Amino acid sequence: MTSIKDLARLAGVSPSTISRAVNGKKYVKPEIRERILELVRETGYVPNSAARSMVLKRTFTVGIVIPDTFNMFQRQLFSTVERSLEGFGYHTSFFFVVWEPESELRCLRRIKAEKLDGIIMIHEVARPEFYDFLAKSQLPAVLCTFTRAGGFFHSVHVDEEAAARTATEHLVSLGHRRIGLLSGTHFSFGAQRAEGYRSGLAASGIEAREADAVLLPSYTPEEGRSGMRALLERDLGLTAVFAATDELAIGAVRALYEAGLKVPRDVSVIGFDDIDISAYLSPGLTTVRQPIREMGKRTAEIMSRLIEGHREPGDSVFGHELVIRESTKGPPKGN
Repeated sequence: MTSIKDLARLAGVSPSTISRAVNGKKYVKPEIRERILELVRETGYVPNSAARSMVLKRTFTVGIVIPDTFNMFQRQLFSTVERSLEGFGYHTSFFFVVWEPESELRCLRRIKAEKLDGIIMIHEVARPEFYDFLAKSQLPAVLCTFTRAGGFFHSVHVDEEAAARTATEHLVSLGHRRIGLLSGTHFSFGAQRAEGYRSGLAASGIEAREADAVLLPSYTPEEGRSGMRALLERDLGLTAVFAATDELAIGAVRALYEAGLKVPRDVSVIGFDDIDISAYLSPGLTTVRQPIREMGKRTAEIMSRLIEGHREPGDSVFGHELVIRESTKGPPKGN
């Protein structure tokens, strides 16, 4: 088993520097910290958490609230968060929840029964009791991928509305004027992305028509397929579709294929998130990229620093990037 002295010898630093880097302390140069954390991953070094817990009166366990059925974006995100927390010397405990009041309350009861150093919420819950508990308990908490009014909680996210507007304006710039929307009825990001779609149309003098939008109960490929079928049945003459997630976009492409339509020859499709599979589809999916790994690492860093007692800014807002692939082009001639 690798000891702290072994790790110090490999890194060419003192054991105390190893300790500061693993525990997220200050006074370690970023390049040295990164080298140490990489060695931690390579050697499988495990700090003596039992001893640290006794001395520091901590559990070195961070709870992560995630959906019971998580999508590809969330899978990429929480795996990055988990690995990054391990680099800071923390274990993780997962709390699964579905979008249903009783499930959220059961999850909250479990959290209250556990001894945790902090909570990371990758899943946005609706019950206000959840946030009331986090606020009153003063348990370090980070909201990852969403924010909450009031400025009490630390959050890591992108500007959802601005990013969705970028996607819509890309379609408009290609010459599209009848652009459909596939989004969802749950979670704040769905409403924010729908608003970005509407503002993107309005900026170009295009009316946002209610009939051009389908709001779905979830954001899966199955729902995207169903929503695209509904739009096709309305026979609206759409030449492009903005899907609020890549998974909805994947389902939409499937529905178009089943209807005998080709992407992007007949209908252009743009998604949101840039999950790993988006680049490997045929056609490759044009999408708005969230910096998933950077957001995950930042979430873990903020949590570590909050547990250590450091002050952190309330919001870490990351930029977005338009990734243009083969699923978008100008509208068919005559449209």
